[in-house]
Amino acid sequence: MPDIAEKREIFRRLHDSGCFVIPNPWDVGSARYLQHLGFKALATTSLGYAYTTGYADGEVPLGLMLDHIAELVETSDVPVNADFEGGFAHDPEGVAENVTACVSTGAAGLSIEDATGDKAVPLYPFEQALARIKAARAAIDKTGEQVMLTARSEGFIRGRPDMDETIRRLQAFAEAGADCLYAPGLTSREEMKAVIEAVAPKPVNILVGWPSTLSVQDIASLGARRISVGGALARSAWGGFMRAARQIAEGGSFGGFADAAPAADLNALFREDRQKRSDA
Repeated sequence: MPDIAEKREIFRRLHDSGCFVIPNPWDVGSARYLQHLGFKALATTSLGYAYTTGYADGEVPLGLMLDHIAELVETSDVPVNADFEGGFAHDPEGVAENVTACVSTGAAGLSIEDATGDKAVPLYPFEQALARIKAARAAIDKTGEQVMLTARSEGFIRGRPDMDETIRRLQAFAEAGADCLYAPGLTSREEMKAVIEAVAPKPVNILVGWPSTLSVQDIASLGARRISVGGALARSAWGGFMRAARQIAEGGSFGGFADAAPAADLNALFREDRQKRSDA
């Protein structure tokens, strides 16, 4: 199993060329299954983890989130990128302090977004958003660790789908030292290509968190370096659970278990996984 420094170097090299999918587990079991499928890196999902702890997305306390990130880093043989939301602080100084704590989890990368959490004012003003990215960059550099910083502009999923403003912010974030850029909510080839070309040669992460006619190959052909799925895998698991539970509660039917994963297969998978880890 690679050590932390090796995982960070692997993660950085993945962004040099080509395109890779970085799926988002929400607990140890889902992380190990995704690793079993051969994915080269994983990313946490704030939404997926929030639901496992009974919180709404964006409301998990900092301490719990840091513990979660550290647990997935420890259990994974591949690099883990941390969905670090807005840095758990509004001011740049607070972002810097919390980013330093996130680096200590062993994460190979982390993302900081420009969303405020306030529906009335969903995005931080430009200068404040930029200052927060600069603070995150400086905090990472101060640790001396090779942790990649992904800067996110959230307008397209926060009711402010302004392409010009999104590009303006991403370009500024790139100049401020972000290693990777990310604008969740892009759905068309034209939108994705516009963002990718605007920040080139910096790598761009594309989110596919809903049914899409675009394939991995399609998105790769546009020049994206990384594709994530956010909370979509967790929501898919919740969808199956909710449908089956409702059938029992509302109609007395157990038909929802038809698509359940066989326990024997899962037992074999996790037994073999633990054996490999103990032998390593």
